[in-house]
Amino acid sequence: MAEAETAEQANLVRVVLPRALVDLFPGATADTTLDGGTVDQVMRELDARWPGMRDRLVDSRPSIRRHINVFVDGRRVTLDTALSPGATVHILTAISGG
Repeated sequence: MAEAETAEQANLVRVVLPRALVDLFPGATADTTLDGGTVDQVMRELDARWPGMRDRLVDSRPSIRRHINVFVDGRRVTLDTALSPGATVHILTAISGG
């Protein structure tokens, strides 16, 4: 019974990372599933799997870095955004040029 309760407590979300970020962290995958109730918790989970990743995504305030965009189910979000089980989190790097 405890195992079933643990599964129910988990807030599993899909996280899609940009290739440029994946290439910096050996073993990282572009598409993964993590447990996280907020965007900040997802960032911490990413860092637990691939140390240093959170520093690439979050600044010292803490806030999502200026050149990083995070979307949940198509909506731009902040670190405090709550996540529903089954949500999809897309982390994108900003593109500039002319």
